[in-house]
Amino acid sequence: MSYTMADLIIRGARILTMDATMPEAEAIAIAGNRILAVGDDATVSALVSATTRVIDAGGATVMPGFNEGHMHLFGGAAALSHLQLRGVHGFDGLRDSVLAHHAAHPGETLIIGQSADYTILSETERLSRHHLDRILPNRPLIVVAPDCHTAWANTKALEQAGILHGRALGPGNEIVMEADGLAQGELREREAIGPVYELDTVGARSRLGLEGLEPDASLSAADRAADRAMLKRGLDYCVAHGITSIQNMDGNFYTLELLAEIEAAGELSARVRVPFHMKEFMAIDALSKAVEMRAGFHSDRLQSGFVKVFVDGVLDSWTAVMLDDYADRPGWRGEPLFSADHFRRVAVAADALGLQIAVHAIGDGAVRIVLDGYEAARTANGARDSRHRIEHIEVVSPADVPRFADLGVVASMQPPHPPGSAGLPLEPTVSRIGEAKWPYAYAWSTLRNAGATLVFATDWPVSPIDPIASIQNALTRQTWAAGLPDHRPTLMQALAAYTRDSAWVEFMEDRKGILAPGYLADIVMLSGDITKTAPEDLHSLRPAMTICDGRVTYQA
Repeated sequence: MSYTMADLIIRGARILTMDATMPEAEAIAIAGNRILAVGDDATVSALVSATTRVIDAGGATVMPGFNEGHMHLFGGAAALSHLQLRGVHGFDGLRDSVLAHHAAHPGETLIIGQSADYTILSETERLSRHHLDRILPNRPLIVVAPDCHTAWANTKALEQAGILHGRALGPGNEIVMEADGLAQGELREREAIGPVYELDTVGARSRLGLEGLEPDASLSAADRAADRAMLKRGLDYCVAHGITSIQNMDGNFYTLELLAEIEAAGELSARVRVPFHMKEFMAIDALSKAVEMRAGFHSDRLQSGFVKVFVDGVLDSWTAVMLDDYADRPGWRGEPLFSADHFRRVAVAADALGLQIAVHAIGDGAVRIVLDGYEAARTANGARDSRHRIEHIEVVSPADVPRFADLGVVASMQPPHPPGSAGLPLEPTVSRIGEAKWPYAYAWSTLRNAGATLVFATDWPVSPIDPIASIQNALTRQTWAAGLPDHRPTLMQALAAYTRDSAWVEFMEDRKGILAPGYLADIVMLSGDITKTAPEDLHSLRPAMTICDGRVTYQA
């Protein structure tokens, strides 16, 4: 269908197109789900008809919709109803928050406290089941760290989950035990936390994608409807933050099917990309499921086509894999979830199938394992435009920095994650890393200057989803010691990492990520001019309107 007149025009704007051929403009016209024209007010106004909706932006920024490059839609949607502990400090604050939620939510089978700092009690006292028992002894309670890789459960939860006396776990997972043979309450990584999470009858299915598993075949229609509603709530939350594209980092057929049902109802308010999650316990031929997911879902609005892998854990629980001993734990470097050889075989097989790979690797040892695997895939299968990714990269060896550009590997990083950012404490993270490795921690500029493509995201619900706050975190990041590199990007670099570059990583740079004629109409209008707002004040800007696929999906 060809158009000569516009359905919607935004004029009087500070348009940041992210298009090098015309970086700025005053007006934009949309016809159907595509951009019809971008230019000055007079030129674009010529496309107004009697039915055109015209919006005056009043000088506010209009730009491509935010493309959240790493998040967990189902889990984030479920977490919206959890107890929120971000910013809570001290035993009394924790107690008051838990008891208020306990009183307000009597029907929950498990109370889940989200985003509790590792130092929620103090910098010296570690949380345990004994603290939680003093707060709530007779109802299952679990408190989860911001990174979601460590949790603390009360005795009731540990008993009901069957792990109060411990349990044999795979490498990289731990139920911390006390001298009396009972669990201390601290649970590290998926296998340890999972049994307690299973007590949550409402949210259990939202976590299946992290396991690459599907729900039981006996799932009721009511359960399916509840899950669909939960996903819809998560989508609405995303678009209210100006997000038009979601690169999900866990998934299964079930997630894709629910999203397809939402799309069929005309309610899919953002584009979503969902991976197959490859776990360490799966045989290599499990990748055939990723191929099926790619074949079944490949539209501009809903697609699969990539594989997500976890190679390690996180720094704060000593589960990230390091090349050298942890600075505060001599003799310990972490245990990889995939050995170097195992990951190499997965990478070669997935790459041979034409699948993109995205790997959680936080420690410099895990990053080395992944880069070696990607190099092995290139050697075995030949060089191709694979755009394989590494997620997080919180510590990198200087020897590995140039390999990102050499191998065409994308650095997918999160501005709210460095210690000291977004309200996070410096400890225990900086002590885990150690002063010798501080220059190569969260090394955004080092990687970018070495030729790597960076994409930004929040890892929601690990961090709040707001892209504007995330960009503020990037622009205002401080070093935690004198002489360390300044990794702050420019405003335009940060915006590109949330739009143009994030679309490139999805192999969709020919149709989204910039505002140009013929491109998909994915647009966010802000409440003010982001180029005239001080970095420390960016949080004052809000999305005034989100447009996805030519349709207004959010309006303030």
